[in-house]
Amino acid sequence: MSTVSKIEWTEQTWNPTTGCTKVSPGCKHCYAETMAKRLQAMGVRGYENGFKLSLLPERLNEPLRRRKPTIYFVNSMSDLFHEEIPFAFLDQVFDVIHRTPQHTYQILTKRAKRMSRYFENTKRFVPTNAWLGVSVEDRKYGLSRIDELRKVDASVRFLSIEPLLEDLGWLDLTDIHWAIVGGESGPRARSMKPEWAEAIKAQCIEQEVAFFFKQWGGWGADGKRRAKKANGRKLSGRTWDEMPCLL
Repeated sequence: MSTVSKIEWTEQTWNPTTGCTKVSPGCKHCYAETMAKRLQAMGVRGYENGFKLSLLPERLNEPLRRRKPTIYFVNSMSDLFHEEIPFAFLDQVFDVIHRTPQHTYQILTKRAKRMSRYFENTKRFVPTNAWLGVSVEDRKYGLSRIDELRKVDASVRFLSIEPLLEDLGWLDLTDIHWAIVGGESGPRARSMKPEWAEAIKAQCIEQEVAFFFKQWGGWGADGKRRAKKANGRKLSGRTWDEMPCLL
């Protein structure tokens, strides 16, 4: 089922699979896991297994039925490159993407090695309307994903640096087109220091990468815990809503 998204940088979500397993610290307070369990309790189709990985081939054709150009976030409730998703199923997903050039598809993964391995097959290619991204929450797990992403020939390569859990230091943003930065939300959110986000912004400007600041999350820019998600998306006194420029 494709649904209108509240995520600031996309329009709709498309989930041909649901469910996942944790692989790194960014997964600790996974919003999708909480939402999947809630949807399971409500009896929503596709979540009968809660957050256990489920393939939903009946959802594959959803974008084919929509003519209006739409930006889709693919698998907001899963990870398209999960180890238990067969490459044959991924072939079907990318076939739909190829057959719907009016749409733009944003695909984000924490399993960057499997993504690059999938595209090692010379018969496979990334459709021009598919943007590929990796999560970069810290140095230990996140930075190596950037190198794997660079191996894949995509029209847009992007980084989701959310939740930002520490200072990432120097970033090699060669062949990266877009960076999204944000703090963690939820009652157990870990804090994000303003200087961490500022450092990434400065490097994006220096290396000519589009910069998008999504949210402060559960902590404000003043470093104080909020009972609710911190209002405002300003960094350095302004809102950063840059998107990648497509030639």
